[in-house]
Amino acid sequence: MQKFIVRRLLSVIPVLFVVSVVIFTLLKMVPGSPAATLLGDLATADDIAKLEEKMGLNRPLVEQYFIWIGNMFHGDFGISTAGGEPVASVVFSHVKPTISLALYALIIASVIAIPMGMLAAKNKGTGIDHGVTVLSLAGISLPSFLFGLFLMLIFAVKLHFFPVSGYVEISRGLWPHIKSLTLPAVALGFMNAALMMRMTRSAMLEVLGSDYIRMAKAKGVRNFVITTKHALRNSLVTIITMIGQSAVQMLAGAAVIESLFAIPGLGQLMVNSVGRRDYYVIQAIVLLIALFNVLINMLVDLLYGVADPRVRAT
Repeated sequence: MQKFIVRRLLSVIPVLFVVSVVIFTLLKMVPGSPAATLLGDLATADDIAKLEEKMGLNRPLVEQYFIWIGNMFHGDFGISTAGGEPVASVVFSHVKPTISLALYALIIASVIAIPMGMLAAKNKGTGIDHGVTVLSLAGISLPSFLFGLFLMLIFAVKLHFFPVSGYVEISRGLWPHIKSLTLPAVALGFMNAALMMRMTRSAMLEVLGSDYIRMAKAKGVRNFVITTKHALRNSLVTIITMIGQSAVQMLAGAAVIESLFAIPGLGQLMVNSVGRRDYYVIQAIVLLIALFNVLINMLVDLLYGVADPRVRAT
């Protein structure tokens, strides 16, 4: 197990290298100059050229890349061209809302999707199964921002159960923090919950059709025990995979929901940074999301061994 963890941690290096090369190249192809953005519209060509020379932007691209990478190894991610602050502090101040939102949305999606997928598989062909199928299709088809607007209109504007927008830090209280994230978490998690329902139902149906399940039924084992102890346990590998994929999608795709509900997370920071041509911030966010992706997938692989002893033995 330790060798496996070390190998997966070492695999982070080539992944981040490839991602860094791609994002660095793409951003350099975008028209415009960070120096011009930093100086403003009234800057002259000489002022822009002097600042570009000071920032090293007039050097060859390969040299710029290795300077950027070398600075990152020393904890220097650059200076934000929009606010003049260190990129590390800017990104760190926005990462906590995104993680809180993604975790909350993942919990909501898992709590809803897994039991409903099990229920649909157990009652295959009945009205319950058809209802879960319709709900999952609606979740896949309905855009998250449109569902978020619907939730905002009903539960915030009409019923006043939750705030319309904004973010409350957990340091100001757990309940205000949860309350401010409930509507965006439901909107973000609904689509992933729909996918998890379908995957759970499919995995459970495959296991419930196995010979040992029919043998257990013939021996008189209760349906509840068959569903929870035998079928669910042998479907966990598929379910864990879907949960891991959903976590990555929520972290990477929270930009729309964060902008809609005015949550100061990485998604909103990314959107604002693209508009302001804040290249260093964009590069840092993409690398951070790539790192989260690799770490989440490594955690999923470790959970495979916990869920299924055969995987652990292999």
